[in-house]
Amino acid sequence: MNADAPRAELNTDFSSPDAEPTSWARVEELLSAPRTFWISTVRPDGRPHVTPLIAVWRDGVLHFATGPAERKALNLARNAEVVLTTGDAAWDEGCDVVVEGTAVRITDEDRLRALAGAWEATYGSFWKFDVRDGAFSGDGGAAWVFGVAPRTVFAFAKGDPSGQTRWRLR
Repeated sequence: MNADAPRAELNTDFSSPDAEPTSWARVEELLSAPRTFWISTVRPDGRPHVTPLIAVWRDGVLHFATGPAERKALNLARNAEVVLTTGDAAWDEGCDVVVEGTAVRITDEDRLRALAGAWEATYGSFWKFDVRDGAFSGDGGAAWVFGVAPRTVFAFAKGDPSGQTRWRLR
């Protein structure tokens, strides 16, 4: 096990008897791959809001972008707590991951340029962004970039054996 990897806790109440914790390397592999993520935020009236997006895992932080006037950006202005999920579409194989944390807006332009390069490297030239005024800039206008340093991460290994692993990072 990597000395820098967080400690995994297998929840035996929701795991097969022969299950082992999912490795942190597997979680990072899933978070790094080009895939759809789902973000959950909280509306001003307390109702949940869930929407798909793409994200980039870099330096132990999960990053996503949204327009300043989009519902998720408006929600984050009032409550920055989020849940991001991703995984495999099959119900009986693969692994799903849940990341809980606080979304923090990133405005440092050097960091944004590095993230713009990561977006394009991960998702292709369709997702090419310039950086201007502390945000991504593209054909769709400005996009604010947020980073979520995970507080808690869950992995749900599906199939046989199945297992639920949790990491507390902060």
